[in-house]
Amino acid sequence: MTAPIRIAIVDDHPLFRDGVTRSLSEIGGFQIVGEGATAQDAERIASTVRPDLLLLDISLPGGGLAAVATILADHPTQKIVMLTVSEANADVTKALNAGVHGYILKGVGSRALADILRNVAAGERYLTPALSARLLSDLQSPQPANGVAGRLRQLTERQTEILRLVAEGLTNKEVALRLDLHEKTVKHHMTGVLSKLSVRNRTEAALTMREFRERDRNSF
Repeated sequence: MTAPIRIAIVDDHPLFRDGVTRSLSEIGGFQIVGEGATAQDAERIASTVRPDLLLLDISLPGGGLAAVATILADHPTQKIVMLTVSEANADVTKALNAGVHGYILKGVGSRALADILRNVAAGERYLTPALSARLLSDLQSPQPANGVAGRLRQLTERQTEILRLVAEGLTNKEVALRLDLHEKTVKHHMTGVLSKLSVRNRTEAALTMREFRERDRNSF
């Protein structure tokens, strides 16, 4: 028999926490092992309970993103999923860059939520499709396809190799291991990638690569 997925929920709305707890319990396969309402609660639960998945609201008292940074600094293997109403691109990119494994909008249905959490627990990453499409749209709007192609072709062979792995979801450390490089070397190359692509962070760089591949698979 498969062990249940151990879930902790941190949200400052008790009724919402109760609803998620009840829904997951009724569906089965989940065990709620902790609840909280603040960033400090999230940090405490991560340290003492060590759930399989930690669900956080981005607008927690004390800051959901601040809690993510603190938790992952102390417990880098902790899987965190943001369950929030925020659709702001800045929040999404900050959360993804911080290392969360999922970003889900609160309008999700209970069974869809359960499916997503099972997949994340199994090692996948998840971003609500509408948010992914919006990020891609924002990347496309300021620069036409030819501009993107030109920027990508400015990358060195090593920068292109690193960006392809980042676009596949690998961290800098994982890229370094794959290519037998120092992590600092990978970070240095990514700094050059961001500059040449005129993007703000690795998430936008990865999305640029993915979007261009989908648009023109044979030209790059």
